[in-house]
Amino acid sequence: MNAQWRWLGGSTATRRLIIVLLICALWQGYAAWLAQPLIFPTLTDTIAAWLQGMSSGELPRRIAISMKVLLIAYAAGTFLALALATFAVLTRLGADILSMLTAMFTPLPGIALMPMALLWFGFGPSGFVFVLIHSVVWPVAINAYAGFSGVPAILRLVGRNYGLGGLRLVALILVPAAFPSILTGLRLGWAFAWRTLIAAELVFGVTTGTGGLGWYIYQSRNQLQIPDVFAGLLTVIAIGLIVESVIFQAIEFSTVRRWGMQR
Repeated sequence: MNAQWRWLGGSTATRRLIIVLLICALWQGYAAWLAQPLIFPTLTDTIAAWLQGMSSGELPRRIAISMKVLLIAYAAGTFLALALATFAVLTRLGADILSMLTAMFTPLPGIALMPMALLWFGFGPSGFVFVLIHSVVWPVAINAYAGFSGVPAILRLVGRNYGLGGLRLVALILVPAAFPSILTGLRLGWAFAWRTLIAAELVFGVTTGTGGLGWYIYQSRNQLQIPDVFAGLLTVIAIGLIVESVIFQAIEFSTVRRWGMQR
């Protein structure tokens, strides 16, 4: 019996499954006790609404719209962030520019830029892409630059002894050595972008009429289809968990864990 409990305590997947099951049980129990489906639907009603949305094709279509915008902005924001961090680590001017820009724009919520983005780019996905790039650039750039700055001087010296300099030094020495910090920035950039996209679609998706998952939640709320609202929220959570637990975990295990940089 003790061996079983030790195995249970040592299995991350089992512990997480137990936590999820407890949350589901609390959700179902509280909703059944409250008995007000227009305020808090049961888990079974939410799952039924989710299955209906998936089978009708409405949820997949909304997810595809959101993910397309998000991936474009995430790729562009990551590229821009790494370019800024590289410029900052190679030159004093770049470091000053990055320090000033991050101090100015990091505290600025992406959703606050949405009214201006609509004026500049019109009622289309370009405005959402602009706002999401803002949400991605600063956390990725800050973490990448911090990682670059924390690389031991001996590694830089080894790279220079091999004739590396400039971009080659960054690509072959600094990026691998700083990858744990870069990966942390990528995770933060993804989380900020995902939250900003859903919030922007909830508030401004009505202006385009072709919004994604956030617009689906907004529409469902206006039509008092509360199980659909919770189904949309559940989808947001599920996508976040999948990206974190599958994609980023796979990258972490195949890079920093494999290289022995983290335990």
